[in-house]
Amino acid sequence: MNKAVVLLSGGLDSATTLYYARQKGFNCHCLIFDYGQRHKKEIRSAKKIADLARCEWQVVKINLPWRGSALLDKKLDIQTRRGLNIQTPADNAIPSTYVPARNIIFLSFALSCAEAIGAKAIFIGANAIDYSGYPDCRPGFFKAFVKAADSGTRTGVENKPIKILTPLINKTKSEIIKSGIKLGVPYRFTWSCYKGGNAPCGKCDSCRFRQKGFREAGLKDPIWSN
Repeated sequence: MNKAVVLLSGGLDSATTLYYARQKGFNCHCLIFDYGQRHKKEIRSAKKIADLARCEWQVVKINLPWRGSALLDKKLDIQTRRGLNIQTPADNAIPSTYVPARNIIFLSFALSCAEAIGAKAIFIGANAIDYSGYPDCRPGFFKAFVKAADSGTRTGVENKPIKILTPLINKTKSEIIKSGIKLGVPYRFTWSCYKGGNAPCGKCDSCRFRQKGFREAGLKDPIWSN
Protein backbone atom coordinates (compact mmCIF):
# COMPACT_ATOMS: atom_id res chain seq x y z
CA MET A 1 0.00 0.00 0.00
CA ASN A 2 1.41 3.40 -0.98
CA LYS A 3 2.05 5.91 1.79
CA ALA A 4 0.72 9.46 1.74
CA VAL A 5 1.24 12.48 3.94
CA VAL A 6 -2.03 14.29 4.71
CA LEU A 7 -2.13 17.83 6.08
CA LEU A 8 -4.81 17.60 8.76
CA SER A 9 -6.04 20.78 10.45
CA GLY A 10 -9.14 19.32 12.06
CA GLY A 11 -11.42 21.31 9.79
CA LEU A 12 -14.09 20.15 7.39
CA ASP A 13 -11.95 20.22 4.24
CA SER A 14 -8.88 18.49 5.63
CA ALA A 15 -10.98 15.76 7.27
CA THR A 16 -12.72 15.10 3.95
CA THR A 17 -9.35 14.98 2.22
CA LEU A 18 -8.05 12.41 4.72
CA TYR A 19 -11.03 10.13 4.15
CA TYR A 20 -10.70 10.62 0.39
CA ALA A 21 -7.03 9.59 0.49
CA ARG A 22 -7.93 6.54 2.55
CA GLN A 23 -10.65 5.58 0.08
CA LYS A 24 -8.06 5.78 -2.69
CA GLY A 25 -6.05 3.12 -0.90
CA PHE A 26 -3.29 5.19 0.69
CA ASN A 27 -1.71 4.45 4.04
CA CYS A 28 -2.01 7.94 5.51
CA HIS A 29 0.40 9.71 7.84
CA CYS A 30 -1.21 12.89 9.18
CA LEU A 31 0.71 16.06 9.95
CA ILE A 32 -1.03 18.37 12.42
CA PHE A 33 0.49 21.82 12.82
CA ASP A 34 0.62 23.82 16.03
CA TYR A 35 1.77 27.19 14.76
CA GLY A 36 0.47 29.37 17.58
CA GLN A 37 -3.05 29.69 16.18
CA ARG A 38 -5.66 31.11 18.54
CA HIS A 39 -8.09 28.34 17.55
CA LYS A 40 -6.02 25.51 19.08
CA LYS A 41 -9.22 23.54 19.47
CA GLU A 42 -8.69 22.44 15.86
CA ILE A 43 -5.60 20.48 16.97
CA ARG A 44 -7.70 18.35 19.31
CA SER A 45 -10.19 17.81 16.51
CA ALA A 46 -7.43 16.73 14.13
CA LYS A 47 -6.11 14.16 16.60
CA LYS A 48 -9.62 12.78 17.13
CA ILE A 49 -10.30 12.52 13.39
CA ALA A 50 -6.98 10.80 12.70
CA ASP A 51 -7.65 8.32 15.50
CA LEU A 52 -11.13 7.57 14.15
CA ALA A 53 -9.62 7.02 10.71
CA ARG A 54 -7.01 4.74 12.30
CA CYS A 55 -4.19 6.76 10.80
CA GLU A 56 -0.81 7.69 12.24
CA TRP A 57 -0.44 11.33 13.22
CA GLN A 58 2.13 13.68 14.64
CA VAL A 59 1.96 17.27 15.80
CA VAL A 60 4.57 19.59 14.33
CA LYS A 61 5.13 22.71 16.43
CA ILE A 62 6.24 25.81 14.54
CA ASN A 63 7.13 29.17 16.05
CA LEU A 64 6.16 32.23 14.00
CA PRO A 65 7.25 35.06 16.33
CA TRP A 66 6.61 37.78 13.73
CA ARG A 67 2.90 36.88 13.71
CA GLY A 68 1.35 38.96 10.89
CA SER A 69 -2.14 37.44 11.15
CA ALA A 70 -5.26 37.76 13.26
CA LEU A 71 -5.00 34.00 13.82
CA LEU A 72 -1.65 34.53 15.55
CA ASP A 73 -2.16 37.90 17.22
CA LYS A 74 -5.13 38.44 19.52
CA LYS A 75 -4.63 42.18 19.25
CA LEU A 76 -5.87 42.00 15.65
CA ASP A 77 -9.57 41.63 14.88
CA ILE A 78 -10.86 38.65 12.93
CA GLN A 79 -12.71 40.33 10.10
CA THR A 80 -16.25 39.44 9.16
CA ARG A 81 -17.86 40.21 5.80
CA ARG A 82 -21.19 41.63 6.90
CA GLY A 83 -23.52 42.24 4.02
CA LEU A 84 -21.09 40.89 1.43
CA ASN A 85 -21.29 37.83 -0.74
CA ILE A 86 -18.74 35.64 1.02
CA GLN A 87 -18.15 33.64 -2.13
CA THR A 88 -16.94 36.69 -4.06
CA PRO A 89 -15.51 39.34 -1.69
CA ALA A 90 -16.22 42.81 -3.03
CA ASP A 91 -12.63 43.95 -3.51
CA ASN A 92 -10.84 40.58 -3.51
CA ALA A 93 -9.01 41.78 -0.41
CA ILE A 94 -7.01 39.21 1.49
CA PRO A 95 -8.50 39.09 5.02
CA SER A 96 -6.72 39.54 8.34
CA THR A 97 -6.85 35.77 8.96
CA TYR A 98 -4.30 35.13 6.19
CA VAL A 99 -1.15 33.67 7.75
CA PRO A 100 1.89 34.75 5.69
CA ALA A 101 3.12 31.87 3.49
CA ARG A 102 1.36 29.27 5.66
CA ASN A 103 0.81 26.67 2.94
CA ILE A 104 4.35 27.13 1.64
CA ILE A 105 5.59 26.36 5.15
CA PHE A 106 3.21 23.43 5.68
CA LEU A 107 3.91 21.87 2.30
CA SER A 108 7.66 22.19 2.81
CA PHE A 109 7.38 20.21 6.04
CA ALA A 110 5.11 17.69 4.32
CA LEU A 111 7.54 17.30 1.43
CA SER A 112 10.44 16.66 3.81
CA CYS A 113 8.35 14.14 5.73
CA ALA A 114 7.20 12.41 2.55
CA GLU A 115 10.76 11.97 1.31
CA ALA A 116 11.90 10.69 4.69
CA ILE A 117 9.17 8.06 5.08
CA GLY A 118 8.95 7.07 1.42
CA ALA A 119 5.49 8.51 0.77
CA LYS A 120 4.33 8.76 -2.83
CA ALA A 121 1.88 11.64 -2.37
CA ILE A 122 0.91 14.64 -0.27
CA PHE A 123 -2.77 15.51 0.17
CA ILE A 124 -3.93 18.99 1.15
CA GLY A 125 -7.56 20.09 1.48
CA ALA A 126 -7.15 23.47 -0.20
CA ASN A 127 -10.21 24.96 -1.88
CA ALA A 128 -10.44 27.86 -4.33
CA ILE A 129 -14.24 28.10 -4.67
CA ASP A 130 -15.81 28.71 -1.24
CA TYR A 131 -12.77 30.29 0.39
CA SER A 132 -11.45 33.57 1.81
CA GLY A 133 -9.20 34.46 -1.11
CA TYR A 134 -5.89 33.32 0.38
CA PRO A 135 -3.21 33.33 -2.36
CA ASP A 136 -1.77 30.01 -1.19
CA CYS A 137 -5.06 28.19 -1.80
CA ARG A 138 -5.22 28.91 -5.52
CA PRO A 139 -4.44 26.42 -8.32
CA GLY A 140 -1.61 28.58 -9.69
CA PHE A 141 0.22 28.40 -6.39
CA PHE A 142 0.13 24.61 -6.29
CA LYS A 143 1.37 24.33 -9.87
CA ALA A 144 4.30 26.57 -8.98
CA PHE A 145 5.05 24.63 -5.79
CA VAL A 146 5.08 21.33 -7.68
CA LYS A 147 7.75 22.73 -10.02
CA ALA A 148 9.86 23.88 -7.09
CA ALA A 149 9.46 20.51 -5.35
CA ASP A 150 10.43 18.58 -8.46
CA SER A 151 13.61 20.60 -8.90
CA GLY A 152 14.57 20.82 -5.22
CA THR A 153 14.18 17.27 -3.92
CA ARG A 154 16.04 14.02 -4.49
CA THR A 155 12.85 12.26 -5.54
CA GLY A 156 12.21 14.99 -8.08
CA VAL A 157 15.63 15.02 -9.71
CA GLU A 158 15.63 11.21 -9.78
CA ASN A 159 12.39 11.42 -11.77
CA LYS A 160 10.32 9.91 -8.95
CA PRO A 161 8.41 13.04 -7.93
CA ILE A 162 6.10 13.09 -4.93
CA LYS A 163 2.60 14.02 -6.08
CA ILE A 164 0.92 16.99 -4.42
CA LEU A 165 -2.81 16.38 -4.62
CA THR A 166 -5.61 18.90 -4.05
CA PRO A 167 -8.80 16.86 -4.58
CA LEU A 168 -11.12 19.62 -3.29
CA ILE A 169 -9.59 22.58 -5.08
CA ASN A 170 -12.50 23.14 -7.50
CA LYS A 171 -15.40 21.93 -5.36
CA THR A 172 -18.01 24.03 -3.60
CA LYS A 173 -18.40 23.53 0.13
CA SER A 174 -21.70 21.72 -0.39
CA GLU A 175 -20.07 19.34 -2.87
CA ILE A 176 -17.30 18.66 -0.36
CA ILE A 177 -19.81 17.92 2.38
CA LYS A 178 -21.91 15.61 0.20
CA SER A 179 -18.87 13.61 -0.84
CA GLY A 180 -17.66 13.53 2.76
CA ILE A 181 -20.98 12.11 3.97
CA LYS A 182 -20.59 9.26 1.47
CA LEU A 183 -17.03 8.67 2.74
CA GLY A 184 -18.20 8.56 6.35
CA VAL A 185 -16.36 11.68 7.52
CA PRO A 186 -17.22 12.35 11.20
CA TYR A 187 -18.09 16.00 10.73
CA ARG A 188 -19.38 16.28 14.29
CA PHE A 189 -15.77 16.21 15.48
CA THR A 190 -14.42 18.78 13.02
CA TRP A 191 -13.74 22.38 14.00
CA SER A 192 -13.87 25.36 11.64
CA CYS A 193 -14.26 28.53 13.73
CA TYR A 194 -11.27 30.87 13.75
CA LYS A 195 -12.07 32.19 17.22
CA GLY A 196 -11.65 28.88 19.00
CA GLY A 197 -14.28 29.36 21.71
CA ASN A 198 -16.47 26.74 23.35
CA ALA A 199 -18.92 27.04 20.45
CA PRO A 200 -18.52 28.32 16.88
CA CYS A 201 -18.94 32.09 16.56
CA GLY A 202 -21.03 31.75 13.39
CA LYS A 203 -19.63 35.04 12.05
CA CYS A 204 -16.07 34.48 10.84
CA ASP A 205 -15.42 33.51 7.22
CA SER A 206 -14.76 29.90 8.12
CA CYS A 207 -18.01 29.54 10.05
CA ARG A 208 -20.01 31.24 7.31
CA PHE A 209 -18.61 29.08 4.52
CA ARG A 210 -19.35 26.02 6.62
CA GLN A 211 -22.93 27.18 7.26
CA LYS A 212 -23.37 27.92 3.56
CA GLY A 213 -22.11 24.46 2.64
CA PHE A 214 -24.45 22.54 4.92
CA ARG A 215 -27.39 24.76 3.97
CA GLU A 216 -26.83 24.24 0.24
CA ALA A 217 -26.31 20.51 0.80
CA GLY A 218 -29.69 20.38 2.56
CA LEU A 219 -28.11 18.97 5.71
CA LYS A 220 -27.88 19.93 9.36
CA ASP A 221 -24.41 20.66 10.66
CA PRO A 222 -23.80 18.12 13.46
CA ILE A 223 -21.36 20.41 15.26
CA TRP A 224 -24.27 22.46 16.58
CA SER A 225 -25.56 19.47 18.48
CA ASN A 226 -22.21 18.62 20.10
